[in-house]
Amino acid sequence: MTSDIFSGPARIAVLGAGSLGSVIGGRLAQAGNEVLLVNRNRDFVETVNAGGLVLIERGERETIALRAARDASNEEPFDLVIVLVKSFHTEEAMMASARLFGDDTIVLSLQNGVGHEDTLARFVPAGNLLAGKSWLGGLMTSPGVIEASAIGRETVIGEPSGPVSERARAVAALFDAAGLATRVSANIRGVIWDKLLVNTATGALSGITRLNYGNLYDVGEIAGIACAAVAEGMAVARALGIELSHAAPEDVWLSVKNGLAFNFKASILQSLEKGSITEIDHINGAIVREGARLGIPTPVNSTLVACIKGIERSLAPKSEADVRREAEG
Repeated sequence: MTSDIFSGPARIAVLGAGSLGSVIGGRLAQAGNEVLLVNRNRDFVETVNAGGLVLIERGERETIALRAARDASNEEPFDLVIVLVKSFHTEEAMMASARLFGDDTIVLSLQNGVGHEDTLARFVPAGNLLAGKSWLGGLMTSPGVIEASAIGRETVIGEPSGPVSERARAVAALFDAAGLATRVSANIRGVIWDKLLVNTATGALSGITRLNYGNLYDVGEIAGIACAAVAEGMAVARALGIELSHAAPEDVWLSVKNGLAFNFKASILQSLEKGSITEIDHINGAIVREGARLGIPTPVNSTLVACIKGIERSLAPKSEADVRREAEG
């Protein structure tokens, strides 16, 4: 990579290209970049490679030609790798995708929750790693077909260590040129916790109730629980010395209501509907762990984690121990 970083079209891989990754990768490909979407789902990969990726936003349907693959074992290093795998798959994905990363590859994590940064740091030199959060939305209605929410939605990136860098500015400019409004922050830890609190307010409650965003906000009793969970997260963030954008839990709760379409679903709900485990350990669970370490009570988040864990267990096949107990009983 040259000293001016992206002097022309960039080679970009999206690792964990689900709904959000497809929106980002699709827009970057539209802007003339070479984009690879890495997704383990065979139907998704075959559909995209055969007929393109379909993004639908505000009634407009666009088909975008780009490449998809189930793994990156035959690839050469890319200029930029955007990491969007589920937090609990981070280590596995990084090990399996080692060929994507060269000495100069910039790696940008836009994953949900907190805690995966330490895992990424084991694979990516500090000088190559950027962190960020995106308020873009996406819902995959069928393999390779995404209902997108990108217009008016922001992505924020920055250096984990704080100072604004030229490479962060270069990535932001790349996103901006693709119509993905992006800014660089010198307080990326605060940005990450801002998004964590948004997910804390909506994710677990959406998964428990099975409600999309619009219906979630139509149930008045939910707001009090959501704000109580956010208040616990804010107390933990303050103890960690993290500077947040919102002063009151209610502000966090309302920021989501005003930002996403009625039918959009939290990622935790999307995971449960697929019958898979969720990122609860890296969202509400992160607040519980940090609270325990700091001596800050987090009873609401502890309850939400327990409920989601119970739902996950109800969807999972029986363990060998369960089968043995039944046979012996």
